[in-house]
Amino acid sequence: MMKTTAFITAGTLALGWSSTLIAADDYITLASTTSTENSGLFGAIIPAFTEESGIEVRVVAVGTGQAFEIARRGDADSLLVHDTVGEEQFVADGYATQRLDVMYNDFVIVGPSDDPADISESETVSDAMQRIAESESPFASRGDDSGTHRAELRLWEDAGVTPQGGWYRELGSGMGPTLNTAAGMNAYSFTDRATWVAFENPQDLKLLFEGDEALFNQYGSLLLSEEQHPHLKHALAAQWHEWLVSEQGQQAIADFEVAGEQLFFPNAE
Repeated sequence: MMKTTAFITAGTLALGWSSTLIAADDYITLASTTSTENSGLFGAIIPAFTEESGIEVRVVAVGTGQAFEIARRGDADSLLVHDTVGEEQFVADGYATQRLDVMYNDFVIVGPSDDPADISESETVSDAMQRIAESESPFASRGDDSGTHRAELRLWEDAGVTPQGGWYRELGSGMGPTLNTAAGMNAYSFTDRATWVAFENPQDLKLLFEGDEALFNQYGSLLLSEEQHPHLKHALAAQWHEWLVSEQGQQAIADFEVAGEQLFFPNAE
């Protein structure tokens, strides 16, 4: 008993929770994206939910494709990702019963400060990506089937470009490691704004392109199917799902800032 109490207390203190100790079964496993974890958002909003509900949220931060697979196997109780097309298909396939908009931000393109492809002169993201490809400037891609990677591939397709060759590096890694590699290579990269703002090793990288409507980045919460996976903690997960779109949850998201900048914008209907 003493070991269990010590373990829970240490975890509680490490996450900044000041509420009473949580019962052993009062937790859910959330499969979500690296951007929500790496930016610090969950560290800011989960304690508020836990204090209100008594439910701990244990985050598995992976690419969106991996998060879908974890939920599809029944290894997570809840899902929060950023690939609306994939999320709607997930519901259509019967793995979730509801999808709700939670928040949004945007994607940006970063790269060397001297901008060898001159993408800062572009008026559209398609033109920016064409310039990178035509100049064969080094580009570091996540290459991990994440929501960010899926969005990047759609934008290459829209630009009429098939990215390949020595200039295009698919890394198979999360956003933070990809930005570290891009900084080391002095390469361009496609990233969500939240991870970029929170990134602490930019070296010579600068934000070079932003603002195109095509860079809109929507996040959604999915309520998983009881029929598919009856063993999951559906009642607890529903409380998290509903809290995210509640007035309290939306305000917690809006209040989260890094270096004075709001990184996610609540838009639940």
